[in-house]
Amino acid sequence: MTIAAKSIVDSYSKLFEGLDSFTKLELIERLSKSLRKETNSKDKDFFKSFGSFPDDRAAEEIIEDIKASRNFREKDLSLHTIN
Repeated sequence: MTIAAKSIVDSYSKLFEGLDSFTKLELIERLSKSLRKETNSKDKDFFKSFGSFPDDRAAEEIIEDIKASRNFREKDLSLHTIN
């Protein structure tokens, strides 16, 4: 834990001392939920980075479509001489 994080925790701890038990339990519950959401979202983001896009075609068909959609242009390189 960094010095800044420790300072923040200490400040919140002092703030929470004046709260009643019910409010403290509510805070604990909300913090717990936020930790679960954070973990789930990190896991989902990680696993979303893998895999495929939804398509029912075979890989060969997709490759053919990609190659067929390529457009090449002729460029006269003699116009671009270096002096």
